[in-house]
Amino acid sequence: QVQLVESGGGLVQAGGSLRLSCAASGRTFIGYYMGWFRQALGKEREFVAEINWGGGVKNYQDSVKGRFTISRDNAKNTVYLQMNSLKPEDTAVYFCAVKGGDYANYGYWGQGTQVTVSS
Repeated sequence: QVQLVESGGGLVQAGGSLRLSCAASGRTFIGYYMGWFRQALGKEREFVAEINWGGGVKNYQDSVKGRFTISRDNAKNTVYLQMNSLKPEDTAVYFCAVKGGDYANYGYWGQGTQVTVSS
């Protein structure tokens, strides 16, 4: 059974930083993309960032480019999201997810971790 467990969320002032982690278990993730999504209260879930198995492909939502950095440690089946220069509009529940390749859909999801940025 695949499990994704996020950690690292919390309350931070605008301009601050947080680092999210997501540990995956339950199967082999060779070749899988790992990604981050977020959902603000009353809004739909949106894509934030993703990274491929080798780390050579990283995609970001335009609003987080230059502020957020995604990385992964395949030995630990863990993906990270370093979030700097946080803004109140970054407030959301952040979810990690995995998919099987370039054209697959994200099929495994974590439970989410709350990030709150105060102004």
